[in-house]
Amino acid sequence: MSAATPGPDGRLRCPWALSAPDYLDYHDEEWGRPLDVQGPEADRALFERLTLEAFQSGLSWLIILRKRPAFRQAFDGFEISRVAAFGPNDVERLLGDAGIVRNRAKIEAAVTNARAAAGLEEGLAAHVRSFAPAVAAPAPVSLADLASQTPQSQALARDLRKRGFRFVGPTTLHALMQATGIVNDHLAGCWRR
Repeated sequence: MSAATPGPDGRLRCPWALSAPDYLDYHDEEWGRPLDVQGPEADRALFERLTLEAFQSGLSWLIILRKRPAFRQAFDGFEISRVAAFGPNDVERLLGDAGIVRNRAKIEAAVTNARAAAGLEEGLAAHVRSFAPAVAAPAPVSLADLASQTPQSQALARDLRKRGFRFVGPTTLHALMQATGIVNDHLAGCWRR
């Protein structure tokens, strides 16, 4: 199953979406769709996705999806200014929160990234979107056609690292670009394309 595959309702979908009900909902309702908010709300939404993608590194995305409500609560709804104000006591609190992934480096990176995002004059969402490809790639036909990183995600990774961001490798950032519809990697034939 590497091409678009019929789901339980008969609609063709990216095959990864069919491995768990959580994935099916995520694929149909969120993945690959541009953020439908602007301004500070877009920055908050993108910061949430960036943070979750960083926490996913080395883990299954399904774990992160299932822990997402706890992440939202633990990180004050991913309000950038609030997370940027977190201190050592907050890091310790988060390390004790069984509802999230308790990894000190990733928790500290989220706080560092909030501080760096707060310093972006144009805002996080606009900054990340500025790295979108100038020309959309052809629709991938199978999972084998999908790249794990692109020149744009590599450039974005270099840029964000220079600005003090952490856990922002080109693969993580390409996943962010896919998830937020900056690139459209739904397979040809997928009803969401």
